Amino acid sequence: MTCDDPHLNPLSAPPGRDPEADAKRQVREKQMPLRLGARFARIISWIGHPLVFVPVSLVIVVTTRLAPRVGIPILGVLFLFVIAPIAILLFAGVRSGRWRDADVSVREERRRFYRWAIPFSAVGALAIWLMRAPAFILRGVIVTLALFILAAIINLRLKISLHILFAFYCAVILLRLGVVFGVSAFILAALVSWSRLLLGRHTLIEATMGGLMGVAGGIVTAWLSD
Repeated sequence: MTCDDPHLNPLSAPPGRDPEADAKRQVREKQMPLRLGARFARIISWIGHPLVFVPVSLVIVVTTRLAPRVGIPILGVLFLFVIAPIAILLFAGVRSGRWRDADVSVREERRRFYRWAIPFSAVGALAIWLMRAPAFILRGVIVTLALFILAAIINLRLKISLHILFAFYCAVILLRLGVVFGVSAFILAALVSWSRLLLGRHTLIEATMGGLMGVAGGIVTAWLSD
């Protein structure tokens, strides 16, 4: 015995309704939060990119700790010898196909990235030393160089997250300037960590290693006495 009334038969669709379309709509509704989360994670990932997070943090540190006649030349030197060359390296590498994206997400590709990033950082450290910049600036540049070298060595076995490393590195330094700067930076660093994991760019161990290295580097840079 069958029931032809669609209101009584749960297996029948109401008149004018397409069961296949309904099923697709339900799938889209279930996937929507995931898509929105991934979109938000990509935005956070770009905001927390080292080429964004580090220069902004550097400007905050220099403008709050140094007079313009001292700070502006330092910013100019670091931009000219470190930040701009690394930015050109990243985006030129993507355009040429040297690496897949501006994050250099493939571990084997990072070896080529470090071969250039480390010398750029070394030149920047030398330039800062020659211009007799304040000790905390020189220490920060040297620690940044050391972090790049250590990351390159670890990269032989493990692709640590540079996003997370430099996010926490900057957060620890900014905390020295004030609670508002520090807490804001730590919140962003936590969001960056979440975004890198959600997007599948890193494993938990890679994210953790990056965070620990960043915190250690920030302590050496900002919390040791001059």
